[in-house]
Amino acid sequence: MSLIEKAVERLGQLKQAGQDAPVITPAPAPAPAQAAVVDAVASVERSRVEIHAPEAEPVSRAVYIDLERLAHMGFVTPDQQRTSISEEYRVIKRPLLRNASSMRGTSRVTQGNLIMVTSALPGEGKSFTALNLAMSMAMELDHSVLLVDADVSKPSILKQMGLPPERGLMDVLVDGTLDLPDVILRTNIEKLRILPAGTATQRATELLASEGMNRLLDEMASRYPDRIIVFDSPPLLVTTESRVLATHMGQIVVVVEAERTTHAALKQALATIEACPIKMMLLNKSSVQGPGGYYGYGYGYGHEPEDDKAA
Repeated sequence: MSLIEKAVERLGQLKQAGQDAPVITPAPAPAPAQAAVVDAVASVERSRVEIHAPEAEPVSRAVYIDLERLAHMGFVTPDQQRTSISEEYRVIKRPLLRNASSMRGTSRVTQGNLIMVTSALPGEGKSFTALNLAMSMAMELDHSVLLVDADVSKPSILKQMGLPPERGLMDVLVDGTLDLPDVILRTNIEKLRILPAGTATQRATELLASEGMNRLLDEMASRYPDRIIVFDSPPLLVTTESRVLATHMGQIVVVVEAERTTHAALKQALATIEACPIKMMLLNKSSVQGPGGYYGYGYGYGHEPEDDKAA
């Protein structure tokens, strides 16, 4: 007799005896739908993590500078051979870089990496100087440079570089939704960035004197410890904006045009920036031959040891 036949016979005997047949309930198998629900919950949790993850810092936009064009216009460029202009700016930048990164006496120069380039009057060559200074500093191995067009009433840095107008400093101060990386321009010079003047406004002086500007300058000065910030500022005797900006600077370079700027104008201009700890003067457009056979520039540095003063 087979096993099935024996089981049927046994069930019949149990029924005759008045007993119910035992009911065998198999163990439930995992429900596919339940597994799908678990997977869905895990997917939602993963998506929540992704949604709330911090966003990466925005990358500033890149622009291309025609270096051959700049060199033809007489500017310093990193791909030039040794020229008189490039050698002159190597001399000019050295004390500025030293003040920005080293100790003077017992204390570091406060915000020494904030350098303003200005003049007493328009047309003395301050923008030319600021751009050349930034270009020369960008060739340093241990520093990067941010060139800020702070001549907000008459910006010229982008124009000199052959670039169209862009949002910049004024836009960040006016629009609270903008951050510095939104308006800073990367260039094809690895260590040079540009902050344009931005949209002109009648409230430029008030904006430069605002708490927002203070916070912006603190961010500029401390965000990257190797960065030098060069400001192309308005002339000191023409607008009040440059005087407000000067109160934030660690160093100021005053460009003086040879045989044009009067002693009285220069003295008046220097009186407006007395609060800045380090003031230097640069003689521009000089026809007198300088040291080492270089022409066109003379140097006079205030608050420097005698050994650092060029003849």
